[in-house]
Amino acid sequence: MAQSKATKKFEKRHLKDTLDRRNGFKKTKQKQQLKAKKQARRREENGQPEQPEKQDGGKAKSAKDAFQDMSVDDFFQGGFEVPELPQTKKRKRSEPREDVEEEKDEASDVSFEQEPVPQIGDGSDEESEEEDVEGHKQQLDALAENDPEFHKYLQENEPALLGAELGEMDEVSEGEEEPRRKKVKKGKVPTAEADESEEEAMDEESSKNELTKAMLDKWHTALTTEHSLRATKEVVTAFRAAAHVSDDDDQQDFKYSISDPDVYHQLLTLALKRIPEVFAHHLPVQESKNGKLHVPTESKKFKTLAPLLKSQVASILHLLSHLSDASTLRLTLASTLPLLPYLLSFKKLVRNLAKAVTTHWSSPANTEPTRIAAFLLLRRLTVIADAGIRENVLKATYQGLVRGSRNTTIHSLAGVNLMKNSGAELWGLADSGGVAYTTAFTFIRQLAIHLRGSIQNNANEAYKNVYNWQYVHSLDFWSRVLSSHATPPTSPLRPLIYPLVQVTLGALRLIPTATYFPLRFQLIRSLLRLSRATGTYIPLAAALYEVLNSAEMRKAPKTSTLKPLDWQTSIRAPKAYLKTRVYQDGVGEQVVELLGEFFGLWCRNVAFPELALAVTVSLKRWIKDVNNRAPGKGNKNQKLNTLVALLVQKIEANARFIEERRGKVEFAPNNRKGVESFLDDLSWEKTPLGAFVVGQRRAREERERVIEEGRKVEEGRKVEEGRRGRKVNGRADEDEDVDVGEDEEMVDGEDE
Repeated sequence: MAQSKATKKFEKRHLKDTLDRRNGFKKTKQKQQLKAKKQARRREENGQPEQPEKQDGGKAKSAKDAFQDMSVDDFFQGGFEVPELPQTKKRKRSEPREDVEEEKDEASDVSFEQEPVPQIGDGSDEESEEEDVEGHKQQLDALAENDPEFHKYLQENEPALLGAELGEMDEVSEGEEEPRRKKVKKGKVPTAEADESEEEAMDEESSKNELTKAMLDKWHTALTTEHSLRATKEVVTAFRAAAHVSDDDDQQDFKYSISDPDVYHQLLTLALKRIPEVFAHHLPVQESKNGKLHVPTESKKFKTLAPLLKSQVASILHLLSHLSDASTLRLTLASTLPLLPYLLSFKKLVRNLAKAVTTHWSSPANTEPTRIAAFLLLRRLTVIADAGIRENVLKATYQGLVRGSRNTTIHSLAGVNLMKNSGAELWGLADSGGVAYTTAFTFIRQLAIHLRGSIQNNANEAYKNVYNWQYVHSLDFWSRVLSSHATPPTSPLRPLIYPLVQVTLGALRLIPTATYFPLRFQLIRSLLRLSRATGTYIPLAAALYEVLNSAEMRKAPKTSTLKPLDWQTSIRAPKAYLKTRVYQDGVGEQVVELLGEFFGLWCRNVAFPELALAVTVSLKRWIKDVNNRAPGKGNKNQKLNTLVALLVQKIEANARFIEERRGKVEFAPNNRKGVESFLDDLSWEKTPLGAFVVGQRRAREERERVIEEGRKVEEGRKVEEGRRGRKVNGRADEDEDVDVGEDEEMVDGEDE
């Protein structure tokens, strides 16, 4: 007879709780019976008469009569048994139940209110245990006769409740659980021979799962000739094991194991090169006329290939986090490019891939070809993806840039510039759809918040949130982004020029001391680039004149033998450089160079004489003050003063040149078109100030070339010294009679 729906629901939801409650009540009842027997024995020993248990022809006394003849002492001793009320008729299990509450109440023999009250017992003896076991067996026999289906259910799910005695059940529940044995097929008994055969089978299986070259050759043939999906699945599975081969965890979860390095290398090459070809064969990417890519994700092929794609990309992500070889990294990144169109449906996978790729793109430890390969993958993802994925890629790119520019040296500067230039290109590719503007605005606003916090907080270390390489490189990066993509008047990024300029000007004036003149020059170069590319006028002459007018540049310097400061890799001058002639000469050269670059941007402008007038007057006054030869006055630095005077002459010559050309024009000042086209036919290098700026650039390039050559010579000399030192140490180790002091004198003599 089939069980009803209500019965199944009850067995699923409430049967276990009901059985537990029944067992608890039975144990309580047994304890009460045992206690009553002990009370009877005590009364017999004390000579007290026994209390009648039944009246009126064997009928149980009522609840009122049960307490009528009981004394107060007996009541407080607790030696009474609560009389049971008449039990309700048990409901048949085949009858339908209306709700869960009725199921729970009708399943028990008595209702929750009619159950015996639990009391604390004193223990049990052998007689009571035997009686309890006999009663339990009688109840089970009655259950088998009245409800065979429920009895069968208990046999399958609660065998301990039917076959074990109460005492044994208590011992098992209180003691430690027995260890679970392995499941044995029906009709078979586990023996020692069976265990040995099972272990041999496992050993044979593990040996069969060892990857060999023959298996790889077979898979390679199937992939190249037939594009077999079965072979693709095996290769993806083996590639997953290869990607996790360096993990500390056990490799038991993987189907294949790899121990041969040649097999490992061959498997990586096969999986990285051939798997994308299989995807392209079975599910070719469709390209529309406007260049957008489409993958038929509704097809059965895509549903078949999707698990393989997820496994392949997950293995690649794990492999990228553990690889260190440059060639293998480039191969892994290049093999991911063809898989990008298929990944666009899996947003989380694409986001994880973008983070992993930007990590290698921004890592100074990677080689330049590896970082370029990572950038090509980010670029491809930005081109083919939608707005949501583009935003994730741009955010990951900027975070990688900030993370990779923490420390800047002469060796890492080229890598930082590579990141800034390539990252700026991504913002140009994501210009459509407003993603570029929203992300750029968010990050520029974040820089402004950091600056505001440093200004409002007067703590000694608050300025360090702004005066660090990460902040400087971030401002320089956004100047490159706007210089490259905010040039057209209709560009959506053009409104960001004003907030970026304001943040940069506030940052360079935060600490106006001589220690941070290098940082000021770094930020001014960023603004000059932005002004040159977008044609926006940015007042930088005042910030440069503040440097000349500082106490560092107006007082006589101290002589020093320090080498010139490297301005490209410095944002803070060491304390030893302050108030020295080396530092003063370097600062003066930077100010003259940057002022020349600033005025060179407007050397053909019709308003150049008016623009340069105030600066010219201020510079002449400064030259007059510092050339004062009175004791305690002037800077006594003829080289610096001569450079500034030469700059003033070139600015005045360019102003006279513009005035001469301006006197020959025929348009009025209110003619906007004529004003903008003034001297368009003349190259800026042919103006007096332009020729001076060109000469300055050549001198700076020559100076940088000499410094770079000197750096290489110094590094070569250090390498040679280290090599000779190792040779000397080697000879000292071989010949025990050689004195260490003599070796040191020999090395010192060679160095001299």
